[in-house]
Amino acid sequence: MTATTLKTRLLQLNCHFTWGLLEKDGEIDEIEERLHNQLEFLVSENKYMVYNLLAYVKHIQRDYTESIANLDEAERNCLSTSNGSNCKLLAIYGNYAWVHYYLNQLEKSQLYIDKVNNVYKKLKQTKDPNDIPEIYGEQGWSLLKFNRIYYEKAKDCFEKALKEAPEDPEWNSGYATVVYRLESFQNIKCPDQKCESLKLLKKAIELNPKDSVVKALLGLRLQDLRRTKEGLKYIEEALEQTPNLPYLLRYVAKFYRRAGMIDEALDVLKTAVGLIPNSGFHHHQLGLCYRSKMLEKKKIANSGYQNKRTNSREIQELIQKAIFHFEMGLEFKKTHVYAYIDLANMYREANKCKNAEETFQNILSFTKLTDEEKQQIHFNYGNFEQYNNKSEKEAIRHYKEALLIPGTSRDKNKCENALKKLAERKVTRDPTDASGFSLLGFVYKIQQKSADAIECYEKALKLDPYNEEYLSNLCELKLAI
Repeated sequence: MTATTLKTRLLQLNCHFTWGLLEKDGEIDEIEERLHNQLEFLVSENKYMVYNLLAYVKHIQRDYTESIANLDEAERNCLSTSNGSNCKLLAIYGNYAWVHYYLNQLEKSQLYIDKVNNVYKKLKQTKDPNDIPEIYGEQGWSLLKFNRIYYEKAKDCFEKALKEAPEDPEWNSGYATVVYRLESFQNIKCPDQKCESLKLLKKAIELNPKDSVVKALLGLRLQDLRRTKEGLKYIEEALEQTPNLPYLLRYVAKFYRRAGMIDEALDVLKTAVGLIPNSGFHHHQLGLCYRSKMLEKKKIANSGYQNKRTNSREIQELIQKAIFHFEMGLEFKKTHVYAYIDLANMYREANKCKNAEETFQNILSFTKLTDEEKQQIHFNYGNFEQYNNKSEKEAIRHYKEALLIPGTSRDKNKCENALKKLAERKVTRDPTDASGFSLLGFVYKIQQKSADAIECYEKALKLDPYNEEYLSNLCELKLAI
C-alpha cells in the first residue's frame, strides 16, 4: 500500500488524530503535566484514556518513542479491565496506526488498521459499529481535557455515548462535568428546577457514589444556588472518601473560600500543594485566600477597632503572600488570564504600579482571549488608570473598549456603570464640556436607549458644532430610528 492510500485509510479511523485536537488550541506542556498527575493520583479502570491522550500529546511534541510507550500502557491497561470487550481498543489501535505512519513504518501502520477492521468485524455481529459508546465517551473526555473551546463538542460526544449506554457511570460523570463547566464558563444563572447540571450531577453520583470529584462539583453547584448547607454535606462526604486527591481538594478549597471559611480553605490547599507542588490552580487559589484575609483586615482597620500599626503590617504581609502565590501559579500555568488580573490588582495594593501596568499590558497581548476575558481585563485596567494613575482619559478608553466587545458579562456591566458615573461627573463639573454629553450619549447608545443618546449627542454638538465623531454618531442613531 502506498503512503497516499494509507493516509486515506488513516483519515477514516476514529481516534485522537482525527478528532480535531489542534496543537494551536492547547497548552501542550500544561496538558502533559496534568495527565501525568492524573496517572499518579486517579484510581480508575479507565486510565487507558489518559495514556491514550498522552500518546497523542507526545506525537505533538514529536517524541514518538514516548508516544509508543504510552500506547503500550494504554493497551495493557485496557486489556486488563475490558471484560472481553474490544471496543476500547479501537482508539488505541487507531493511534498506533498513525504513530507508525509518522515514523514511516508503513507496514506496522497497515497492521494496526487491520486490527481496527477486525474489531469492527466482530462488532457487526452484535451491534451497529457506527454507534460505539466507548468511542464517543473517550472522545468526549479527550476534548474536555484539551481545551474549554471544545466543551460543546465534548457535550455532543457524551450525549451520543449515553444514547447507547444511558447508565454508564463514566459517561454520565463526563456529561455532568462538561455541562457544569459550560454553565460556569457561560455564567448561566438559573433556578434549581431549570439547572441542568444539578440533575446530571445527582444522577452521576447515584451511578457512581465513589466519584468524589463529581460529588464536590455538586456541592459547588448547590452553593451557587444558595443551598450552601446542603452543598457542604457533599463536600465533606467527598473529602472523607479521598482526603489526598488533589483534584478533589481544589474544589473543596473553592467551596470553603466562597463560604468564607478561609482558614479551612488554606489548610486544604496547603495539603494539595504538598501533593502537587507545581499546580498553578492551587497556587492561584492560595493567592485568592490571602487576598480575602487581606480585604477582611482592611475592613477591620477602617472600622478603627484594632491597632493601626499592627494591622497595617499584617495587611502588607498578606499582600506579599498573595503576590507570591499568584506569581508561583503563573510560573506553572502561564496562560491563566484571571491569575494575571488578580496579580495586577495585588500589585496595585502593594503600590507597585509599574508591575501592575506591565502585567495588564502583558495579558492584553495574548492572542487567545475570550470576549469575557477581554471585558474583565479592560474593566480592571480602567480601574487602575482611574484610581492609581489618575488618568480619566485612559480609564474611559478601557471602559469603552469593553463595551464595544460583543456579549454581556458582569464586568461589561461594571464598565457601563463606571463610564456613566464619569460622564455624569464631567457634565456636573462643567456643563459646557461637550465630551461629557458625548460620553453619556455613548453609554445610552450601548444600552439601546436611542432617544436619550440622541439628546446627549445633540447637546454635545451644540457645544462643539464641528466635531465629526459626535455628528457621525447622531446620524447613525437617527437613521436607525
